[in-house]
Amino acid sequence: MSHRYTADVVIVGAGAAGLACAAEIVRRSAHSVVVLEARDRIGGRCDTRFQTELPVPMELGAEFIHGPSRPVLSLLDKFGGVVLHAEKTRWLGDQGKLSQRPDLLPEIRRAMRKSASGLKRDVTFESFLARTLSRQLSPAAVAYARSLVQGYDAADPARISAREVVEEWTGGGGADGTVARPLGGYTTLMKFLADRLVEPQARVQLATQVKTVTWRRGHVEIGGLYQGRPYRASAPQAVITLPVGVLKQPQHAGSAVRFVPALTQKRAALRKIDAGAVVKVVLRFRCPFWEKFDGGRYRDAAFLHSAHTSFPTFWTALPQRAPLLVAWSGGPPAARLSAQSPAKVVDLAIESLESVFGERAAVREHFLGSAFHDWLHDPYCLGAYSSLAAGGQGAREALAKPLRETLYFAGEATDLSGEAATVGGALHSGLRAARELISKH
Repeated sequence: MSHRYTADVVIVGAGAAGLACAAEIVRRSAHSVVVLEARDRIGGRCDTRFQTELPVPMELGAEFIHGPSRPVLSLLDKFGGVVLHAEKTRWLGDQGKLSQRPDLLPEIRRAMRKSASGLKRDVTFESFLARTLSRQLSPAAVAYARSLVQGYDAADPARISAREVVEEWTGGGGADGTVARPLGGYTTLMKFLADRLVEPQARVQLATQVKTVTWRRGHVEIGGLYQGRPYRASAPQAVITLPVGVLKQPQHAGSAVRFVPALTQKRAALRKIDAGAVVKVVLRFRCPFWEKFDGGRYRDAAFLHSAHTSFPTFWTALPQRAPLLVAWSGGPPAARLSAQSPAKVVDLAIESLESVFGERAAVREHFLGSAFHDWLHDPYCLGAYSSLAAGGQGAREALAKPLRETLYFAGEATDLSGEAATVGGALHSGLRAARELISKH
């Protein structure tokens, strides 16, 4: 026997975009809403884990608030959430020799502003770096620019749009913008949104894998599995918040959601939007050994960087203090790492940290355990956050455009407010999709 549900709106995905969309529809209309989520939890790529013996949560997915993100800060303000502003002190270590990392971004920005007029035709960032920026930058700045594109944008320098990177980094965005965290992790925001969705007007249904979306103007039929049993839901409209990695899957792939008719109108846009690769490992230690190492010199270190290792970036929980370090790798190096076993990935993270502090720190003696989720191979996301490929201007707008006043699209890859690839962008896109739908119905 199959389960069946009917509503005015079906939303596919209970991540930040889907929950924000549902809450906005409930707030501004009388439409009934069902949110379908394949996982057994809400949040999507926001995945907060708690351990009673730790003073801070562990974020396996999204963690930071980048810049003055209005959607995130507004939501925190509504339920009395607290913003913790992260420290930004950076140290560079190589075989135990640590020095404060110089800020090379001003040099890169000056070169970008001077050369931006030459980007009338978009090219890849790698091409722009090699042919133009490298003439004005020191070798260290060239290497840093490439590593930032990989680590911060989670992108392949040989794919990502140079124009998008230049606009982001010279427009006040980029890796040196203000950085903060929501106290209690992003789960606090997701729960606040989900709590707005109460029956009979709205419901969130977990453990529901969407397999097919059959649609025509004014009618959508969802087919899938609910707790392993056949499930169907129907509505006049649907909001699709699937990550771009899932939308790009061939229809015959096991992780694909099959649209009937196919989303031919979105193919060109999807070819120009990439799903980034990230490997993030939360390392737990007996104590925050780095706070006492070398006489407490690194007590207030926020970010630690290593040269020529599998994990080039680590960060602490500052301004809170906890025996945790996050190991981070992005872009093509992360894609290669993701091919390794989880145990090997963790071992490489520890090995990279040993390169920062050297043998004197006895890193492995302090190590207790780790938490890790492979987003690149997670069938419900197939990647981290999105980036625009060279020549892709207008792709986000095309992906966000509704189809026949029936299918609406949200998710960070469809954000048009300048916050794509962030939780703020996902929230904003959900609000946009809700308002588009309500205005037509």
